[in-house]
Amino acid sequence: MSTQVEQLEAAIKAALERAFKAGSLSGQIPEAIKLERPKDRDHGDYATSIALQLAKPAGKNPRDVAQIICDLLAGTEGISKVDIAGPGFINITLNRADQAELVATILKATKDYGKGSALAGVRINLEFISANPTGPLHLGHTRWAAVGDSLGRVLSAAGADVKREFYINDRGNQMDLFGASVEAAALGNPIPENGYQGAYIADLAKEVVARNASITSLPEGKRHPAFREAAYALQLKDQQRVLDTFGTHFDVWFSERSLHDQGAVEHGLEKLRKQGHVFEEEGAIWLRTTDFGDDKDRVLTKSDGSLTYFSSDTAYYINKRERGFDICIYMLGADHHGYVGRLKAIAACAGDDPEYNIHVLIGQLVKIMEGGEEVKLSKRAGTIITLEELVEKVGVDAARYTLIRYPVDTPMVMDIDILKRNTNENPVYYVQYAHARIAAVLRNADELKIPVDLAAFDSSQLVHDRENQLLGALAEFPRVVQSAAELRQPHRVARYLEELAGTYHGFYADCRVLPMGEENPSPLHTARLLLCASTKQVIKNGLDLLGVSAPERM
Repeated sequence: MSTQVEQLEAAIKAALERAFKAGSLSGQIPEAIKLERPKDRDHGDYATSIALQLAKPAGKNPRDVAQIICDLLAGTEGISKVDIAGPGFINITLNRADQAELVATILKATKDYGKGSALAGVRINLEFISANPTGPLHLGHTRWAAVGDSLGRVLSAAGADVKREFYINDRGNQMDLFGASVEAAALGNPIPENGYQGAYIADLAKEVVARNASITSLPEGKRHPAFREAAYALQLKDQQRVLDTFGTHFDVWFSERSLHDQGAVEHGLEKLRKQGHVFEEEGAIWLRTTDFGDDKDRVLTKSDGSLTYFSSDTAYYINKRERGFDICIYMLGADHHGYVGRLKAIAACAGDDPEYNIHVLIGQLVKIMEGGEEVKLSKRAGTIITLEELVEKVGVDAARYTLIRYPVDTPMVMDIDILKRNTNENPVYYVQYAHARIAAVLRNADELKIPVDLAAFDSSQLVHDRENQLLGALAEFPRVVQSAAELRQPHRVARYLEELAGTYHGFYADCRVLPMGEENPSPLHTARLLLCASTKQVIKNGLDLLGVSAPERM
């Protein structure tokens, strides 16, 4: 299913091919034709700067190039007018009736409208959150839980084969310290220095003992690992429960231990050795990551033979690639800026293209305000506020939408008071209300027995400027989804929905959708109702990509 934009791009390319064949233009046809929506609708429905791009290789004035293209586009089906503006911009106005056919396209495609094939055939491993199984998920994890899940949906909508993966950091000193903290709480002993604090540790200790009363009687050498493993299993299960409530789901829960137990670390080291980037110095084994832009070489195996955490990083990346993933996306916290260079260096050392095979997204911090003051502490974890506590305050929809609507590389502030209000300053309410408002209009139409059926649709009825603006906004949705996927920026979908909701409210204010009083239903009423229905469908599709509900009533 080609979109209006794709059809217009194809028409421009066809015109250029004719111009090149006739010899009136020379150079090379760009692979992509950039089209933009003019802010002023007097400048048409779409504008392109293609003439300015082609002027220099063609050896012509940009306006002359624009004139050649305009002459060839004139009379093209679906285009009513082509103008030249400024130094050589081409403004294109679509035939109103043809543009209105978008309504039928959307209502026939239903949930598939907006999906595309830009990433078809690409296998993507999307790893996010990957929290230590040593405590509740906190605010930083919450941002990734929302953004990561939405990014997975957007990538899938663009045609990619996506697997969402949670890397369980279940190996190392932090696991031993976690187990020792729970054990100390169970035995009534002081928590170890630098151990884990918070009410959740005491809760875990009670549950571990309740499930296995004899655990406290085990010899010390067996009691330590028994507490560690029991607490680990309970905490991981709790993280999974909370994420499920939040609507965030994973295809793979990958244990760090499995890398070591299955020989993946040794296998990865051998592969890197064959690539020629491993060297030994002072009894340690190193990876020469400085060859690929890292600020220093990295130790894989210490002089005492113990493996570094970096060795797990290298093995994990190689493991992902050997599972058949073309692109590995890592979503890391604000304190992981230093990882970008070393992860890309790992890819390069493994013989991959670090600009294609690996993408690293760094998320910035989230601040929560309530009653004009910053909320810093979690009652349960004793540290920063948890995912579960945030959901208790504002609900899943408000939390997810707000966390997604900002670019991840910018710090953000969540105002709890605003998110509790049913007003237009609450962005999730603003978008959901547009959906519910349309649902109410369609229910009213049903009560009035007005047909909302494509068989009765007359696209020539939709000629009002507000209708045209709304149609233009609906036509943009597939491009928004594609750009959100390609740029790894799901916030683009949220911002688009806010603009669409505003455009719909403007249309509804100026265009009467239902008949008044004794007025008989007309083809115009039917056409406008179908335009409403198509808008409702696009809002729902967009909210689905964010993992946010589309209520029928509010």
